[in-house]
Amino acid sequence: MAKQAILHVLVIPAPVQGHVTPLMELSQSLAICGIKVTFVTEESVKQRIMAALPNKGSMHSLIHLASIPDGAKFGDDTKEVDAARKVMPGYLENLIKKINEESDNNNNNQINCVIASAALKWPMEVAEKMGIKRAAFSTTSVGVLALLLHIPKLIQAGIINEAGIALKNEMIQLSPNAPAISTADLVWNCTDDPAMRDILFKAALDAKSVAKLWDWVLCNSFYELEPWFYNLIPNSLPVGPLLASSRLGESIGNLWQEDSTCISWLDQQPARSIIYVAFGSLATFSQCQFDELAAGLQLAARPFLWVIRPDFMKESTTNLNGFRDRVAHCGKIVSWAPQQKVLGHPSVACFLSHCGWNSTIDGLSMGVPFLCWPQFADQFFNKHFICDVWRVGLYLEGDENGIVPRDEIKSKVKKLLGDESIKAKALELKEMAWNQGGTSFRNLEDFVEQIKC
Repeated sequence: MAKQAILHVLVIPAPVQGHVTPLMELSQSLAICGIKVTFVTEESVKQRIMAALPNKGSMHSLIHLASIPDGAKFGDDTKEVDAARKVMPGYLENLIKKINEESDNNNNNQINCVIASAALKWPMEVAEKMGIKRAAFSTTSVGVLALLLHIPKLIQAGIINEAGIALKNEMIQLSPNAPAISTADLVWNCTDDPAMRDILFKAALDAKSVAKLWDWVLCNSFYELEPWFYNLIPNSLPVGPLLASSRLGESIGNLWQEDSTCISWLDQQPARSIIYVAFGSLATFSQCQFDELAAGLQLAARPFLWVIRPDFMKESTTNLNGFRDRVAHCGKIVSWAPQQKVLGHPSVACFLSHCGWNSTIDGLSMGVPFLCWPQFADQFFNKHFICDVWRVGLYLEGDENGIVPRDEIKSKVKKLLGDESIKAKALELKEMAWNQGGTSFRNLEDFVEQIKC
């Protein structure tokens, strides 16, 4: 008797933390549905994932890690990125051919679908060439994805020029019922570096061509959070929030080793007392800004848990070990934290965040109010929705030099933690997230059924 065919999905994240983690969480969810997953990363990324695994049993047995040679890194110049794009498709095509050739005669192990970060076009092209179904995974909010797909219309309407630069500062709507957004928050313009702005706009323009290749786009969001945008995106499926706690498992897919000692430290703190401070995997601070943040946290007179990556400082004269000792009476410093566990801990009062989408969805799902300090790209768009649309946070404003001063941090902490309406709204969104999680899981099950067809 022939063995029953098992669905086999190949998952490819962009080689950065903000893509690897949610796509690994999606892979865990697919494995729970009985889907075999081959999770493909560059070799250096695979090694970091394996080194940071909390324990051997944390990854589902149906997930297999595979690797292809390293390509260009985030932030590399255009020539290096273009060179990588030329060689990576060949590596992926050869890997898929090898998997399919090793499968048994009744197609029990062949790749049924390729799921890739929506920022990556080349895996979609390879899958199309090989006649394999394709799904993009958006690591941004649904609103940001809708904005990227809307770029040609923004140019046509005279809102931006062919280089993506806003012709005037104004509020725009992507659809009649959608919240207005400022042209100042267009994701490709939120940097002072002209070269990076050009790279971001080129990537944003690619979204339209990638959309023509996908059969579905999976979004780490839930319908009621962003109901205005789904009809602007063909074949979009909300499958979030993708949380380890929703499947009672460990968070995996980290590129840094989590410091779990912070959980036992939180256990010793009073309820709703801690300021959790984390700026994701890419943001860096100058020494001046670091000093202002450190002073602001101490002036706030609240205990804090602060994630300081080894590469967080641009040019540091701070001895972190000495700094850690100096603030031990009022705070704890770690290099990487189990963020979902931290945000779900009863001692956490608020989240001082860069407003990356993964952090945003983590905070919203745990009902934690935000102090918003966006750094880059879509984080300014997310800040607008956190503060002005969902009304679950406050914005930290910089001075004329772009530095957020210590007194601003102190006053906004006090204002946020005294605002009962923000706290109530945050809890309301938490309840919505967990209620909508059931709908998102049904969407994931529907996606699995469609792969079978």
